[in-house]
Amino acid sequence: MVEVPLGGARHWVEFPDPSPDPDGAEVRYRADLTWLTSNWTCIYGRGCPGIYADRPDDGCCTLGAHFSDDDDRDRTARLARRLTTAQWQFRSSGRADGVIELDADGDAKTRVVDGACIFLNRPGFVGGAGCALHQLALDTGVPITRTKPDVCWQLPIRRTYEEVERPDGTAVQIIVISEYDRRGWGEGGHDLDWYCTTAPAAHVGAQAVYLSTRDELVELIGFAAYEVLSEHCRARQEALAALAARSLPLIGMAPHPAGGNTGIRHA
Repeated sequence: MVEVPLGGARHWVEFPDPSPDPDGAEVRYRADLTWLTSNWTCIYGRGCPGIYADRPDDGCCTLGAHFSDDDDRDRTARLARRLTTAQWQFRSSGRADGVIELDADGDAKTRVVDGACIFLNRPGFVGGAGCALHQLALDTGVPITRTKPDVCWQLPIRRTYEEVERPDGTAVQIIVISEYDRRGWGEGGHDLDWYCTTAPAAHVGAQAVYLSTRDELVELIGFAAYEVLSEHCRARQEALAALAARSLPLIGMAPHPAGGNTGIRHA
């Protein structure tokens, strides 16, 4: 499937934390509006060819999920015990041998069984293909941020931190919200056979990313910051619509290169 090249112009916004730190530490948010107002959506089960050509039904779950910290690991192990046989294809294996393993560097991750994450139900499973922990969220009516490993519910949103010291000696922490493209995976990201964020086939969502991933963004930056971010996203969409209505060039507005349009129709 086609992907567009990485790089190109982006429309960024930066704003101060609307909930200042009581200790006086300065925090600012910087966000990629080009990404957040794009119409990307996960197409697992709807044409996703998987990140490896020889594992087309795995989506991005072939390698298993690395944990962000001990709490993430412990929560995943605890929730695994809640899964039923109707929700989880590999429940017997998980109960018998656990759901966690160490990679070559000694870092904890979800165990790989039959070539993919132990929580990935394969096509033909009576409960349906896809992540068992995602199914748990659907069945219990809670956000996926409550049931899936951190890296799984965050993708393909990327949160990073920058510590900046100004010439006057003051310091500021900048929390960056951007697109988790191939480069986010490290050098191995360029070896993936396919990846979704730069693929036009995945830019078919009914809503802009900042709306479809509201729960995830609130978890990452908090409700107050999300509200400010949403205002900037809406303003961008309105500006794009106004420019398009007058057939004016979108200089400075940088529509997502994989979107095939300006993202206006999914405001």
